[in-house]
Amino acid sequence: MRNVAIYPGSFDPITCGHVDIVQRGLNVFDRIVVAIAVNPRKQTTFDDDERVAMICEAFPDDPRVEVVCFTGLLVDYCRRRGIKTVLRGLRALSDFEFEFQLASMNRRLTDEVDSIFMMTSDEHFFVSSSLVREVVQNGGDVTGLVPEPVRRRLLARFPPPPVT
Repeated sequence: MRNVAIYPGSFDPITCGHVDIVQRGLNVFDRIVVAIAVNPRKQTTFDDDERVAMICEAFPDDPRVEVVCFTGLLVDYCRRRGIKTVLRGLRALSDFEFEFQLASMNRRLTDEVDSIFMMTSDEHFFVSSSLVREVVQNGGDVTGLVPEPVRRRLLARFPPPPVT
């Protein structure tokens, strides 16, 4: 599995920024494992199965994209799977500080796994899952910020408020 990268996150929900990182990552790697980090202590808007389904819908029929859920340390999961590269997206300087800390800790835990950072495209640098959820919950339009199947799921979960 030399040319495989893992792209971990909560993906609650997956955004067009996430999709962009995976698509561009596939220009560098033969396969990308999109790995949903399951943390039982963290309350998510969508459950594990829903997040898997949304990610699969974002990459229909692309055998180069695998979607999994994992618990525990990312580096342990990588070692079990023989994955040597973690792919992470960076939006802003604050992302870099957090991602650098995670990469440094992962490196401290094992020298078998390295991190590669990819800058988010200009049109997606401001988009985050939490911001998308907030916009939808307040009746805003997230068209173009998330894949269309995700937008439909968000609207089903958070119907627009009645017009007064």
